[in-house]
Formats: sequence, structure tokens, C-alpha cells
Amino acid sequence: MNAKEKYIIIVAGGKGERMGVSIPKQFLLLHNKPILMHTIEAFHSYDPEIKIIIVLPENQQERWNELCSEYGFTITHSIVSGGETRFHSVKNALSLLPADKDVLVGIHDGVRPLISLPVIKKCFDTAEEYPAVIPVIPVSDSIRELNPSSGESKPVDRQYYRLVQTPQVFQSKILLKAYSEPYTPEFTDDASVAGKICSIHLTDGNKENIKITTREDLVIAEALFSFNE
Repeated sequence: MNAKEKYIIIVAGGKGERMGVSIPKQFLLLHNKPILMHTIEAFHSYDPEIKIIIVLPENQQERWNELCSEYGFTITHSIVSGGETRFHSVKNALSLLPADKDVLVGIHDGVRPLISLPVIKKCFDTAEEYPAVIPVIPVSDSIRELNPSSGESKPVDRQYYRLVQTPQVFQSKILLKAYSEPYTPEFTDDASVAGKICSIHLTDGNKENIKITTREDLVIAEALFSFNE
């Protein structure tokens, strides 16, 4: 069986508010270049033929083009405007998928530049067989379940819980059908959307694949890049 054509949608709609800076977090420098460029390079390194779609707020697109020129960034990609929520942003990007054939489409956070190539490959390879695949890692800390009405809590068995990462990879016919449904606030990621119509297959993620949202995350990511050199 021939492998399906591959697309990756990279959602980069951050504003940098939790960083306490005015620069969108995907444009902050990490290891001498904007975070988003590292993220794009990871998927291009995995497969130079993968179709890359970047979702950016309309008011950030001019700055992104300036950064690409400034840093000599030439990896081919398409840009679509973000929406009111992640759901709407991804739905905008899905309009660029071919309507006449089933492809594999991954969705990744723009501020997860430390995704490993083996995890990317595993997610896409597994999605050839399963309609929806997400990378996860075990919970290492003890966790408790909070009762919001009483304020009381109870311990839960962490072996039955996983932390969800991206890229989440789907067969496009499934994802397009899922995103034709109306938006609800319970859609916290793409798997929660697809999970309405299909089962979600879990595969191992990589612990270093952190989402950079705070200053501390940026320091950790810088250390990880230096360590991996």
C-alpha cells in the first residue's frame, strides 16, 4: 500500500501574555532564531516533501514575513489566518487540504520545537493504520482529583492517566468530518474533536517536547537545545 500524502498544520496563535512580553511567544528567540522556525524545521527534517501550513493571527503575518527575510528562512509553507479559538483556527487551515483524496494531516503547537523525529515518524506511520493518533507521556507526579463544589480532593491512580502532546495525526476524511460539527468549549485539542466520531490511538511521545508558554519553559528549552548539540 502506498503511503498517504502528508500535511502538517502548525498552530501559532500565542500572544506572549504569560511570558509577560509584548512579542508573540512563537517569535521569541530560542537558540538564536524564532521558536516557530525551529518547529517548522523539525517537520521539514522528518520529510522535506511534507506540506506545511502555518496558522497565524492576521496581525502577525507581516512580522513573520519580515522575520523569514531577516533570518534567511526559506522552507516552503502556506499561511492561513487564525480564528476565534483553536478549533476555528484549525478549521481555517483544513480548507487547504485536498477535497478529492484522503491524506494524513498532523496538527502541532507552534511552540513545541523540541518534538523528536522518531515521535513524528511514529505518529504518521501509525496513522496509516489508525484514523487518529496522539503522542502521550506518563504522569510522573502524584495527582489528586478536586471536587469543585466541596473543595475536597482524593488521590487517583496515575498509571491510568497520560499527558497529551502534539503532533496529533489524523486521516483527513475523519478530521474533516469531525470539524464539520459545531464548536463546543469541551474541544480542548484536536483529539477531543475527532474523538466524537472515532477512537483515539495513543503512542509514546518524548518528554522534552514541552510547550513553551512561560519564561521558565524558555529557559528549559534553551538548555535542552544546548544539551542536544
